[in-house]
Amino acid sequence: MSEKLDILEATRDRYKKACDKLKLDPSVFEILKEPERLLEVAIPVKMDDGKTKVFKAFRSAHSSALGPSKGGIRFDKNVTREEVMALSMMMSIKVALLGLPLGGGKGGVIVDPKELSEREIESLSRGFVRATNNYLGSRIDIPAPDVNTNAKIMGYFIDEYIALNEGREDIATFTGKPLALGGSFARDQATGFGVALAVKYAYERKNESLNGKTFICQGFGNVGYFAAKYMSEFGARLIAVNASDREAPSGSSAIINEDGLDVEALRKLKEDGASVLDYDDSTKISNEEFFALDTDIILPCALENVITEKIAKTIKAKVISEGANGPTTPGGAQVLEDKGVILIPDIMANSGGVLVSHYEWIQNQIGYYFDYTKVKDKEEGDLLRVFERIFDMAEDENVDLREASFMVAIKSMAEALKYKGRY
Repeated sequence: MSEKLDILEATRDRYKKACDKLKLDPSVFEILKEPERLLEVAIPVKMDDGKTKVFKAFRSAHSSALGPSKGGIRFDKNVTREEVMALSMMMSIKVALLGLPLGGGKGGVIVDPKELSEREIESLSRGFVRATNNYLGSRIDIPAPDVNTNAKIMGYFIDEYIALNEGREDIATFTGKPLALGGSFARDQATGFGVALAVKYAYERKNESLNGKTFICQGFGNVGYFAAKYMSEFGARLIAVNASDREAPSGSSAIINEDGLDVEALRKLKEDGASVLDYDDSTKISNEEFFALDTDIILPCALENVITEKIAKTIKAKVISEGANGPTTPGGAQVLEDKGVILIPDIMANSGGVLVSHYEWIQNQIGYYFDYTKVKDKEEGDLLRVFERIFDMAEDENVDLREASFMVAIKSMAEALKYKGRY
């Protein structure tokens, strides 16, 4: 069984466990254990050297119980069918937790975008829309940015979609767009802000503040940067950052400075095309040493499966907020639970992105746009209400936050399925 397939089986197991805990009709799990629609397409792209290369892609629409599918599309060489299915199931949990009229979707193209020119990436992006066009729409399936995709690629998506659909300006079909194309203020920071806000709320439940607490961040892309930025604003101190390192056996390494790393200086390094590992006033350490650091908080904000059972045994942090999707393996999560670590799951911690994407979807359809302050304040208020609901469920049912999240979300989906006569 592959690591990626483990993600799918683990997700199904969590659905089953929540359904059983809620004492739901067995039909609910039978309906929700598979995506309603799974596309597998081949995208031909004429490369810069004149040759044509074909890229395989997937798009999973998990559940329409609450509404049309919503979820990101990633460009990554490690994309698999099983990963996309699992992530669409996780998106269903996120949107249901947030009380949104949406279902879970996810897509992926098997490609290393670093090996493509900008023209080739544009051709691939437009090809994805052509291959999936019949199954896209603001009331059908709504893609958004994910790993290695961004607002610029959403611009390619929407332009191709309009061209394929007789000029119909259905811009709500994609979210995470540039502001000039109907995007929302505060979208770029939404996920990272939620990751940090979840930590702040967890400490407030313990009647503590983040002042003087230390944290480390695994990954320093968009999510990692904004999570670190807001954690710093909340009073915590960043002491280490982990990032990809082709020279390291594990594929990544880290830097540390116990006195604190300057978040904006790290960002400037990335903007200048360097690595955060090039930060001057720091010491380089291994991936394994990074996770074993004596710190209060860990923010895993890169790819999945980084906190394995082996890594979890070395962790000294008391709180972990998952910025990435599935960064903790089931074995790792069990070790952390046994150690008493507060593990704030991805479906809860990184849901700010889909929440603000929902605001964008609404704004596109009503033709009225919120300012930055309204979006930011609304996101904070909405997330805090969700966090409270999940923490209360966890305490009432004596379960961890992940199981509580699944229970809250699946209860909503089950109710919708029942009213639709699906079981």
